[in-house]
Amino acid sequence: MALDYKEIGKRITRRRNQLGLKQSEVEELAEISYGYLTNIERAVSIPSIEVVMRLAIALETTPDEFLVGTSRREGEEWRDVAELLRTMDGRQLDLARSFLTWLLEQKI
Repeated sequence: MALDYKEIGKRITRRRNQLGLKQSEVEELAEISYGYLTNIERAVSIPSIEVVMRLAIALETTPDEFLVGTSRREGEEWRDVAELLRTMDGRQLDLARSFLTWLLEQKI
């Protein structure tokens, strides 16, 4: 799988904007040089894994949000289950629904 650096840059920009942060603020939080984030967001520079990790921490997310477009934030654990359900056919969904109904009835 080849990484799409333009898409990675867009995801970083989107997350930064969700948090209402300026590029300079994120650069400071991630301890990267001035102007580097704009180059990453425009796919002019390719960030190292270390920089992706720093950006994820600074932007309160996980690296997979930038790299593949998914993330795992606290309180959003249901998304993993939803992704599994999305791939199921009608028969599998009926079985999953039955199991989830049973699970909800349990006093765990």
